Amino acid sequence: MEIFQTEFMQRALIAAVLVGITAPAIGIYLVQRRQALMGDGIGHIAMTGVGLGFLLNSSPVWMATLIAVVGAVTMELIRAYGKTRGDIALAMLFYGGMAGGVLLINLSDTGSNANLSSYLFGSLSTVSDSDVTAICLLAAFVVLVTVGLRKQLFAVSQDEEFARVTGLPVRALNLLIAVTAAVTVTVAMRVVGLLLVSALMVVPVAAAQQITRSFKVTFILSVVIGTAVTLSGTVTSYYQDVPPGATIVLMAIGVFVVLTALATPLARRRARAVTSADATCTAEDVAKDVPGARRPADEVSA
Repeated sequence: MEIFQTEFMQRALIAAVLVGITAPAIGIYLVQRRQALMGDGIGHIAMTGVGLGFLLNSSPVWMATLIAVVGAVTMELIRAYGKTRGDIALAMLFYGGMAGGVLLINLSDTGSNANLSSYLFGSLSTVSDSDVTAICLLAAFVVLVTVGLRKQLFAVSQDEEFARVTGLPVRALNLLIAVTAAVTVTVAMRVVGLLLVSALMVVPVAAAQQITRSFKVTFILSVVIGTAVTLSGTVTSYYQDVPPGATIVLMAIGVFVVLTALATPLARRRARAVTSADATCTAEDVAKDVPGARRPADEVSA
């Protein structure tokens, strides 16, 4: 196929697969913690790293990773210790990160608003070999953390007090989630873009939750959905010449709508089954308590 013969699309497809795996993998913990918009905030902060990378003639991906990690740790500390003005501090952090990125990239000799746009909304043609190497290394870290420590991360995301009572290092795990989310943002920015990466963290997870009940199944299905939409969106953007980030996000939302529509009759069927089972159990309990009463099974056999 033509799409596999061009080098830039080979790099883009590799990056798309890694993004599809990593974004929902950390996103499921953010959804459990009710921090669905955390990725969006980190994306704003990472813009300063991109601008700094152009200004210093270094890799924007690695510089964005460094700044995003520092920003994510700061966000977690504000969340943990911030009082009434914590939201104001976060707002200044987010908007300062965006403004800093725009300023720095325009001060550099090699950067421009066109370069910044490719990081904000994603660009397939600009994914380089060094970008793929960085994305592979960062994605390996994300997968190692989200899969290797899934029980501990789930416990601290579900109930911090219970996790603390059981002896888990809650503060360290919270910081690890923040750092992993920051790394994921920089993994995804070349394909989806900094402004849309949060959607890929949240929407596949929300879509999977429509038809699943257990955390393990939700984790697996959200990763499958994430990989499917990133690959489909990348291929579509190549053939239809449309923005990859927007295409991927809209496809993810489409999957969410479809699964929601399928989940509604399924939920009703389950509710009727539970109601019927409860009614049967109640009738059997009454029959046991009343001497001479006939149970539903006796009526069927009579």
